[in-house]
Amino acid sequence: MANSPEEIEKHRKAYWAVGIALFVFTGVTVAVARFEFFDFGEPGVSAIDVAVGLAIAVFKSTLVALIFMHLNHEKGLIYKILLFTCYFAFGMVLLMLYSLWNPIHAAF
Repeated sequence: MANSPEEIEKHRKAYWAVGIALFVFTGVTVAVARFEFFDFGEPGVSAIDVAVGLAIAVFKSTLVALIFMHLNHEKGLIYKILLFTCYFAFGMVLLMLYSLWNPIHAAF
């Protein structure tokens, strides 16, 4: 943690920078969702628009996790646990998608 006023000021600057970046990228997300000028695919909501929105959301959540939650100063074990959690969440999404594509489900 910070032990001197200089270190505290350095952390404060990082918090302000991340806060401003979060506001800016929230505006970018809204612009991609609302305005035709930023529409990447066909008119309306397309898979590319959703992918761009999710990429922005992942970037913003990474900033929050690294800076506000102080994960940039953690040991290697926390990253292994985080990787396992992401792997498990991705597996759950695949299982849900499989349930939609299941041929037995389509029969009913």
